[in-house]
Amino acid sequence: MDRMSVDEELPEYAERVLEVAERIPPGRVMTYGDVAEWLGEGGPRQVGRVMALYGGAVPWWRVVRADGVLLPGSELRALAHYREEGTPLRKAGRSAEGHVPRIAMARARWDGRDPERVTPHT
Repeated sequence: MDRMSVDEELPEYAERVLEVAERIPPGRVMTYGDVAEWLGEGGPRQVGRVMALYGGAVPWWRVVRADGVLLPGSELRALAHYREEGTPLRKAGRSAEGHVPRIAMARARWDGRDPERVTPHT
């Protein structure tokens, strides 16, 4: 997997994905598929690839799996962000590995509208 060097320009699609990630308000999330749909291009895997390669400089924890499961390997870092931002979470079931909660998608999902006009789900 080649990482982007300092001198390389960010691919246009990656720039667009990262711009969407930056627009997601604190305490809200979009799925990989939501981001692709909002852009009208690509799909969940393409968005996931962009986030894996270039997402470290944006609020990566706000772009999530559709099932609300936290990103494997980054669960604790993401969980700290979710708790700090007040992102709605569901308690982990006893069978959940490490008893890590999931995102409460029905309440946390953002539709991409202007955050100033969006009222938080309760």
